[in-house]
Amino acid sequence: METLYLSADIGGTTVKLAIIKDDGSIVKKWEIKTNLENKGASIPEDINKAFSEAMEELHIDAQQVAGIGAGAPGFVDTETGYIHEAVNIGWKDYNFGEILAELTGFPVWVDNDANLAALGENWLGEGEGSENLIAITLGTGVGGGIITNGDIINGANGTAAEIGHVTVVKEGGAPCNCGKTGCLETETSATGIVRKAKVALKQHASSVLAPLAEEGTLTAKDVFEAAAKNDQAALEVLDDVMDTLGLAIANLAIAINPEKIVIGGGVSKAGEQLLVPLEKAYRKYALSRTAAASSFGVAKLGNDAGVIGGAYLVKSHQ
Repeated sequence: METLYLSADIGGTTVKLAIIKDDGSIVKKWEIKTNLENKGASIPEDINKAFSEAMEELHIDAQQVAGIGAGAPGFVDTETGYIHEAVNIGWKDYNFGEILAELTGFPVWVDNDANLAALGENWLGEGEGSENLIAITLGTGVGGGIITNGDIINGANGTAAEIGHVTVVKEGGAPCNCGKTGCLETETSATGIVRKAKVALKQHASSVLAPLAEEGTLTAKDVFEAAAKNDQAALEVLDDVMDTLGLAIANLAIAINPEKIVIGGGVSKAGEQLLVPLEKAYRKYALSRTAAASSFGVAKLGNDAGVIGGAYLVKSHQ
């Protein structure tokens, strides 16, 4: 019988689900709504029901399933699947892995969602085959995953590669959801770009971004589009963002010495407009030998990175 992997990428709005073959090809992928009521208590049962229905629909024998790989946006004990905290879900001190394993009857491996995205990109995406890789997701927040010598880094208590919470503004930085101020997430996420653009408008009232800010519809995409038209406010914001992010990645790279740096998340859709200035800033701050060993790329797997990484998480434990 063909070996199959079940994968779940849990987000604050939806849970992305997939059934994946041993070669990484997707048999079926779909989404269910993330039920945040009662601090996310029903999520394991919702996942179990969704997988059961899909297996019945596709006539999949339970003996074909090697296990479930799951990602959660929080601090994860990868040995047990215990979630210390997942703020966007409502979980705190939650034994997710054990609960899901009991419900489904399958072995379950759990990791941080950004780590799964890194594993997915490293297996079949932009970082395919890289032994040393830094993956950064730029979206509403900033996430990250680091692979060294072919293995994902988790650290002493599951907080390794929390790249978004590297402090980049020592004093007067914006408050972050983690409880600190001046985190990379507050400066370089899509949310951070919008915040900084609104500040810049105080000095550039004639910017094309001003009406959007007044309407409350301003997005990071708008800032990139305005910069492409040489809008001064947008150019200043993105110059600052790229410099800050490039510095942070350079400092990480000096510790990790990666061959590949993969940028994903919604902001990465800016493509070369993001990568060119970011790589320039990175090379300004990195050791020349470190920079010489590394190259940048935009994540290839999109929204599938997490579920593919979940499959790889199971595969790596076989």
